[in-house]
Amino acid sequence: MPTNRLLNEKSPYLQQHAHNPVDWFPWGPEAFSKARDENKPIFLSVGYSTCHWCHVMERESFENEQIAALLNQGFVPVKVDREERPDIDRIYMTFVQATTGSGGWPMSVFLTPDLKPFYGGTYFPPDNRYGRPGFPSVLIQLANAWRADQQRIEQSGENILEELRRVTALGPAGAVAAEEDVRSRLYLALRRSFDPRLGGFGNSPKFPRPVVLNFLLRESVWAANDEALEMALLTLREMAKGGMNDQLGGGFHRYSVDARWFVPHFEKMLYDQAQLAISYLEAFQLTGDQQYAQVAREIFEYVLRDLTHADGAFYSAEDADSVLDPADPHEKGEGAFYIWSWDELHTLLGEDAAWFCEAFGAVPSGNVTEDPHAEFTGRNILYQAGPLIDPERLERARKILMEVRAKRVRPHLDDKVLTSWNGLMISAFAKGAQVLGEARYGAAARRSAEFIKTRMITPDGILLRRWREGDAAIPGFLDDYACFSQALIDLYETDFDTADLELARSLTADMRRLFEDAEQGGFFSTIEGDSQLVMRLKEDYDGAEPSGNSVAVMNLLRLGETEAAERALAAFSSRLAGQPMTAPQMLIALVASSRPLREVKLTGTPETARDLITVVHRKFSPFHRVTLEPGEPGAQVCDNFVCQMAMSTADELAAAL
Repeated sequence: MPTNRLLNEKSPYLQQHAHNPVDWFPWGPEAFSKARDENKPIFLSVGYSTCHWCHVMERESFENEQIAALLNQGFVPVKVDREERPDIDRIYMTFVQATTGSGGWPMSVFLTPDLKPFYGGTYFPPDNRYGRPGFPSVLIQLANAWRADQQRIEQSGENILEELRRVTALGPAGAVAAEEDVRSRLYLALRRSFDPRLGGFGNSPKFPRPVVLNFLLRESVWAANDEALEMALLTLREMAKGGMNDQLGGGFHRYSVDARWFVPHFEKMLYDQAQLAISYLEAFQLTGDQQYAQVAREIFEYVLRDLTHADGAFYSAEDADSVLDPADPHEKGEGAFYIWSWDELHTLLGEDAAWFCEAFGAVPSGNVTEDPHAEFTGRNILYQAGPLIDPERLERARKILMEVRAKRVRPHLDDKVLTSWNGLMISAFAKGAQVLGEARYGAAARRSAEFIKTRMITPDGILLRRWREGDAAIPGFLDDYACFSQALIDLYETDFDTADLELARSLTADMRRLFEDAEQGGFFSTIEGDSQLVMRLKEDYDGAEPSGNSVAVMNLLRLGETEAAERALAAFSSRLAGQPMTAPQMLIALVASSRPLREVKLTGTPETARDLITVVHRKFSPFHRVTLEPGEPGAQVCDNFVCQMAMSTADELAAAL
């Protein structure tokens, strides 16, 4: 079996390609030097270890000896894990989206030896199909073009890069956008695209975009807008009913390929679990309806069971593909771990089978009617097709099926620990402890935070991005500093250990030193002066994850550093005003900055003031700051620095809030 340089890398994604006949290099000086010395373009392939189409392109092209020979002969092949290096991914994804109109993974980009992009795309098939050129013909044509007209290609790369720098620049900071106008435009845009029958936005595929739910839940409070609340609640209910929600084991798959949340793309990402858990908890705070709390609990149980390192950190993801037959471990199918035949269900559940199949939509021939790749033939994806009226019976059936499922070959686990994603999950567990009163959720948040503190911060205070198998590496990016600082603030407001708040302040100071644009405001995603990056971007898109800038601005507001927060909001003002759909989390920060600060000052200890703390956490109030100082148990509510009379009972505090 061949091996290449990726064998020594820690990334699970890079290790998946370590035995390809492609002469892969990791991103770095060795690859760049070879490209310059041999005057070859670089072929940059970016993906992640749980990416379905990345696996497809590997099987079809990177394991193919003839295609590998074309790559090795004409190019310097470089592999990048987008989750380890989002900085590289963002730069070249910006290029691919600008030049092709779409993006995704695997991402395939051809670079000059000085790293300027000149041609790119996503998945290339091994021959001409799907309306796409075959990968071998692309390689042959580009190698010939490089030899015949290198100077023109290099100039084209330079021109493209200059244009990308121009279009991604935010320009001079302007006046902060009027929040009511921006809120109204975002709300109306969401309303136009909302699916009133099935929830979500648009038709298919449907992605859970928690930042949009965050906005709608808050808009329901800001504007006393019941319609905004129902848009969020319907989406959360329908998502929970669908096959996108693992009905047996908890946790959400990445997205639904259809409009009704039924057929998922089966990978499970940590950042989805973190953000959706918070959305369901906030829905519970607003409604008191236990169904939302139950979904949050199921997410937490999944993460604790399947995505947690023995020492407390949270793993990154589980794959969409899984083994079809243990006798042939190399043959995998989408979602094989999660789906069931009619006969299996009846054999395992006996007299409960008929009820269970009716409740979860299973049928003898399999319930997936649109199956272009024949991956679900004769199999059923479980979804809530009817009311689940017998909890005891349901739990009995779930236990039986989970025991059987546990004996199947699990999907590949990406067991690297990422600081930013752990930060999001720490915040979710902290909120779970606050809202549900579950001490073990707070303990889970604490263990992950301690893991990062002790293993992912260097002796000289540098926060690192990735840990795996004892190796911590890669200096953190903006989102690592922002998300972990947010987590520490949330932890402080859970059990009021001042060390968390002190570290959050220290990391925020480091974040400003490393990433802040002191002149124009806002934050770059990367440090200044990295010669391996051809652009320095200010990421502001709140997509599957909130942008580092959105999280950073809210942290600054929560820590009382309003001047830096307002400079950042001014820097993004034109983007917010013109394209609010791209930055709903930033808009939340804008609203927080423009409204009077509410501070709840508690006195006592976490034990003696427990009833008062519970009152604060029970209420959905996303813009308050909570502190706890020593003293007799008591509380004081201050709005815009004007404080009410001190109070000593939970009932008094509840009335004041």
